Amino acid sequence: MLIAFTLSQSACYYVQAARGQYDVLSRSEPIDEVLAAQDTPEELARRLELVQQARQFAIDELLLPDNDSYRSYADLERDYVVWNVFAAPEFSLEPVTWCFPVAGCVAYRGYFDEEDARAKAEQMREDGFDVATGGIPAYSTLGRFDDPVLNTMMRWRDTDLVATIFHELAHQVLYVKGDSAFNESFATAVEEFGVIRWLEQRGARDEFAEYTRRRELRRQIIEDVDAARGQLESLYAQSLDDAEKRSRKQAILGALQQRIGARLESAGRDPSPWLANELNNARLVPMALYEGRLPEFRTLYRNCEQRFDCFYEAARQAARR
Repeated sequence: MLIAFTLSQSACYYVQAARGQYDVLSRSEPIDEVLAAQDTPEELARRLELVQQARQFAIDELLLPDNDSYRSYADLERDYVVWNVFAAPEFSLEPVTWCFPVAGCVAYRGYFDEEDARAKAEQMREDGFDVATGGIPAYSTLGRFDDPVLNTMMRWRDTDLVATIFHELAHQVLYVKGDSAFNESFATAVEEFGVIRWLEQRGARDEFAEYTRRRELRRQIIEDVDAARGQLESLYAQSLDDAEKRSRKQAILGALQQRIGARLESAGRDPSPWLANELNNARLVPMALYEGRLPEFRTLYRNCEQRFDCFYEAARQAARR
């Protein structure tokens, strides 16, 4: 009976994923056609033209795939394309993973419907896990489908829109099944290197200065998170009763939350997203995935004298190791 129930739950998950992906693709229109339409808003047209420029730059300068990804546009009529659920044990920073045929094992579970994601999160919470749920504006199908540019990506500033295209295309260059931290850190590295080159070549000094400031703020926050993770790992390894561990855990996470909130406020950024919800192990998972191995990839890029062909080969060798 338990096996049958588990298979039924898995089937339901794959059905929603297939329906959600079909809905995204069915709404896609070639960008050229959207630009040619008389009722296309002026600002949307400007952003889509920027996408076309970034897409060609990705091919010519970053040696990213020349295919039909990000050559179409889809308006999903919602703020996010999927909602991801992250989970970790109460006294561990090792994320729960889920395994899929194409992506392999990943440290999150995605849903095209927010209510489905929240239901899964509540189930995990009732099972005793730390849980975090977040809306995701973009994702990659790893080249299996022609990923469109989404309306969910259009709320960002220009630099972030371009960065996301570079990031998602990078997944098509190199993807290691079962290693989310490697994959996301690699794509973040390509995004970073690509945006710097993009802004430099366009002579966008103000945008470059702003991007540099945000990179530095992100670096500081990651250092704060890494320090807290070290404290938590040390705590979880100790032979203490659960009540004592729980109390010390909350003290560490509370201090981290206040420290990051102060950094954001000092930088003129809104700290409320960090301060609104209590931190837990699961909320730290995405940061480790996207930034955890970034220093390693920066070193590879420098050793390759900023040549992307060399960098990609070095990253592939690192993946094999």
